Amino acid sequence: MGRVGLILGAGLSIAMGAAACVEGQREGVVSVALETKVLAPAQCGSMSPLHVLDGILFAGQPSAEDLDQAQRLGVKTVINLRHAAEIADFDEGQAVESRGTRYVNVPFGKAEELTAAVFDKLRAELRDSKRPILLHCASANRVGAVWLPYRVLDGRLDVEPALAEAQAIGLRSAAYEARARAYVDQNLVR
Repeated sequence: MGRVGLILGAGLSIAMGAAACVEGQREGVVSVALETKVLAPAQCGSMSPLHVLDGILFAGQPSAEDLDQAQRLGVKTVINLRHAAEIADFDEGQAVESRGTRYVNVPFGKAEELTAAVFDKLRAELRDSKRPILLHCASANRVGAVWLPYRVLDGRLDVEPALAEAQAIGLRSAAYEARARAYVDQNLVR
């Protein structure tokens, strides 16, 4: 099949230090620049959508084969935002830990489950966990929701550019966005 390159939006630059992700049974290699300082779409296995920024991969649900590829990329921590009952194909926690990778599950589904405690826990994980990190839910909608407060409160980015990143990652839910904005407003030191 040949070489498959990193998919980047026009004008995005990437940092050096790319790692490789071998796609399942296919002959190609997908380069993923894990240390990029600009949010960039990426391609690796069947994870979709997939973006990368500063050692964090933002994704929809990975398959067991995708977890193998994430391990080859050097992913040290997998953070799953889904309830266990949502993943019928395999026991993700067992699959991640059997690969020697740290597994963190902070599930939420309904907007009411997206509490200050959930935001606090995920901000701490994003700050303190060994990178690279694979942060995922089913479609990256929840991922974008938790990225917004982290990016504003810990990354010191203004709300609107952080919201643009969250939406590019996958945030579509107005209810999640409202919860994230309310959390930011309550925790922003002015």
